[in-house]
Amino acid sequence: MTRIRKIVLTEDEMPRQWYNLAADVKCPPFMSPDGPVPPEAWESVFPMNLVEQEYSTQRWVDIPEEILNLLTRWRPAPMHRAYDLEKALGTPAKIYYKNESLSPAGSHKPNTAVAQAWYNKQFGTKKLTTETGAGQWGSALSFACSLVGLECKVFMVRISFDQKPFRQLMMQTWGGECVASPSTETQAGRAILEKTPDTPGSLGIAISEAIEAAVTDPSGTTKYSLGSVLNHVMMHQTIIGLEAKKQLEKVGEKLPDVIIGCAGGGSNFAGLAFPFTLDKINGAEIDIIPVEPVSCPTLTQAPYVYDHGDTAKMTPLVAMHSLGHGFVPPPIHAGGLRYHGMSPLVSRAVEDGLMAPRSIHQLECYKAGVLFAKTEGIIPAPETTHAIAAAIQEANKAKEEGKEKVILFNFSGHGLMDLVGYDKYFKGELSDHEFPIDEIAKNHEVLKGYPKP
Repeated sequence: MTRIRKIVLTEDEMPRQWYNLAADVKCPPFMSPDGPVPPEAWESVFPMNLVEQEYSTQRWVDIPEEILNLLTRWRPAPMHRAYDLEKALGTPAKIYYKNESLSPAGSHKPNTAVAQAWYNKQFGTKKLTTETGAGQWGSALSFACSLVGLECKVFMVRISFDQKPFRQLMMQTWGGECVASPSTETQAGRAILEKTPDTPGSLGIAISEAIEAAVTDPSGTTKYSLGSVLNHVMMHQTIIGLEAKKQLEKVGEKLPDVIIGCAGGGSNFAGLAFPFTLDKINGAEIDIIPVEPVSCPTLTQAPYVYDHGDTAKMTPLVAMHSLGHGFVPPPIHAGGLRYHGMSPLVSRAVEDGLMAPRSIHQLECYKAGVLFAKTEGIIPAPETTHAIAAAIQEANKAKEEGKEKVILFNFSGHGLMDLVGYDKYFKGELSDHEFPIDEIAKNHEVLKGYPKP
């Protein structure tokens, strides 16, 4: 009998609701010097229909039919059984991965980009601004804006802007405007350039510029869009894990023993993990592992604090694991994992013992990515290689223990726009970056006097 390598759903089997972990994991509120931040304080930044989702503690939220119709351009996404990777490792574990690389932008990001663009369109927004690290989010939002008829401006972290010119071209093709951050177009950008003109940039800086560009539009028709971190973004991504549950049932699998996703701001990890986190809350024995770079050890080394989400301190204080809003990351190639903070919901779930974060060095991740490409055929994004490396670690652990475990990870995106990183890896030009832990304490000096979550 032929082995089932690819598990697919029909469009009729797509989930009709998102799962909201905020119903089951309680995060401290956004804070300002005057106390908790009310929903109306976000009015100049986000449309109120998305603000309502951000503050919602409703467990299940209906997906509008119009958004479902847009998502069917590439969803449901297939789940694959990694038979050849299993064979190469000689593991008794069954390894499955959810393939999010088949979206037009090549990653999981359009799952929320399409939803956010649609909600903004309903609210009367004309233009969206955003930031992007590796370029996946900027590409996804440019694509989504082209579908619903919005303008899009993207501030791209300078090091990635220089490393990944084809991401810029993707955005331009979909009608998006992409500028390197820090730029001279905003007060935040100009201040950074005056102080450190040769800065590689950071997501925190790019967020400051994108927010400033939105809130200073005199017409009031520009809003800001965020590709990760916030609760409504995490919720939109849960269609990944909800599909995965149905697909595992189709091949007769119980709940996975291990769930894995790479984690920068938290969106692709949350998308797969949150629906299974509900099972864990209700007693299921599942190891849930967010994986990050050793060079940006937000979950594994940074404390749980109130901090700003951006460098210029334009955002309210957010309760999260943070390396400090002044953090400027080393120029590793996993640009999407270089953020100083982490999703409040992921951070809280880690604090509650529901998840066990792990950090892995860049070279081990690239090695895992190459093995995956040679066995399964898809070249993974540098971010995605972190999930693959952890899946390999878990498969080797199952081999040592002689246990047949079910491992599920999120293949968050392909690496066809990131081949410069592979080129440097093959030439031996990449190195591992160990983040100096004493830098965290220095970055946190500015947080003295802030409230504690």
